[in-house]
Formats: sequence, C-alpha cells, structure tokens
Amino acid sequence: MSKKVFVIDIKKCNGCHACQIVCKDEHVGNDWTPIAKPQPDSGQFWIKLTERVRGTVPKVKVAYRPHLCMHCDDAPCMDACPVEGAIYKREDGLVIIDPVKCSGCRLCVDACPYDVIFFNDNLNLAQKCTGCAHLLDDENWEPGVPRCVDACPTEALRFMDEDEAKKLISKAQVWKPELKKQLHPRVYYLNLPGRFIAGTVYDPNEKEVIIDADCILTEASSGKVLNARTDSYGDFWFEGLKEGEYSLQILKGKKKKAFKKIDTTLEDINLGDIPMAL
Repeated sequence: MSKKVFVIDIKKCNGCHACQIVCKDEHVGNDWTPIAKPQPDSGQFWIKLTERVRGTVPKVKVAYRPHLCMHCDDAPCMDACPVEGAIYKREDGLVIIDPVKCSGCRLCVDACPYDVIFFNDNLNLAQKCTGCAHLLDDENWEPGVPRCVDACPTEALRFMDEDEAKKLISKAQVWKPELKKQLHPRVYYLNLPGRFIAGTVYDPNEKEVIIDADCILTEASSGKVLNARTDSYGDFWFEGLKEGEYSLQILKGKKKKAFKKIDTTLEDINLGDIPMAL
C-alpha cells in the first residue's frame, strides 16, 4: 500500500466550511469501531477551518486554513501513549487512536503540538481525524478519499499518493515548520500567506492618486530588492514577504518618498495614504 499525504492549497480555499460540516456528518452519531467511536455533537472539530484576517482597513487580506491531524511519521502522541497498540500508524500513513485500546489517560492530548487531539469525557477516550480510514478500507466507497476531500468544491483539499504529490510537496510548507525534521508531518500546505506591505500614494495638491509610481522594497537582512508600481487606484502591494525589516522608496518623476525600518515581524503593514506632491 502506498503512503498518502494531504495537500491543501490555501489560495483555493474560499472558507465555505464544507470540510468541517461533512466531517461532522460522517462521525457524529456513527460508530466506526475499530477506527473511531462517535464524535460528540459539539466541542470537537476533527477538521476545522480557521480564518486569518491580516492588515488594517482598507488594506486587508483574508485567508482560510483547514486544520486537522498532521498524521506525523514520528508522532509524539504515539510516543506518549503508555498502552501498546492504542495509537498506531497504518501502512498508508494515517495515525489512528484505537477506540477500544485507549485507556483515557489523556497523555496524547497533551503531547500533540498541533492541538488536534480531543478528549471525549463521555466515552473516556481520545479522538481525532482518522482520514476517514473506515471509508478508505471500504471498496464500495467510490470517491476513494476522505469525506472532507470529496466535499471540497474548489479542490483545495487533496489526498494523494506521496509519490504522485512530490512536485506539489516540493513547493509546499508544513504547519509549524520548526517541527518538520522532528515529526515529519504528512499534511502539506500550498500558498500559506506571508507578510505584506501596502499603501496608497496620492498628490495632496491635486487631490488625486498617483498612478505608475515606482515602489522599490529592500529586505534588510539579505539586500533582496522587490519592485512594484502603483495601480489605477494609487495602491501598491508587496505580498508573500518574510518576517523582518524592510526599507521602501517611492519614486515618481523627480519626487521621492522614503521609509526606513518597516518591521513585519509581528504584523502585516498598511502604510496608509502616502502624500507625495508632484
């Protein structure tokens, strides 16, 4: 059996919550032992859509990220579990908490750095995303993928053979990249948003926006230079930036506007309305 990976394209996700809803539909009130006991009506989302709003009005960007078990190859939940076989990795790479063997000790809940393992007080067991392994094992399940993937209208979620996904993986990132070498997660994200720096350039005398001004952004740590131009609204955007310090020059004819030490470490930067008399 080939190992599987989830590949999630953030740019394609429109925030419809279909993945979250069908996960509830599949698992609430349904007993899929030995893969999973029923998910509670409330309090657990084995896949959850998180919304990230960045910047300030009117320079605002919104991104959505489906968040689920990372099905790590070196899963800390497995190491933390004191019961042999209670948490195991399948040949396809999915990590499963055996609902029969789980002792309810909660150690796996505390061990997960992604906060994707939940505790069911009524059943006294830990629960999480199973990748719908019960469906993958059912030869009559024609889609052949987890419910969340099957329901995604924009194909932002994909469940693929690892070998088939190599090109996508080479362009992707993992959540909490500092843990990648340690845990080897099997969920990959394309187009995770970086920082942005944006603003609007205008002529205060003419009371008009300035179009086609040259905007030159320099990354302090590397000296890397990025270029942009103001559009028909006087707006400029630099997106996908690393966290750090930048300097900016705005040029139009003989006029120049300069900004130093623009710091994106903690937040995206909206420089607002920038006056530049021509």
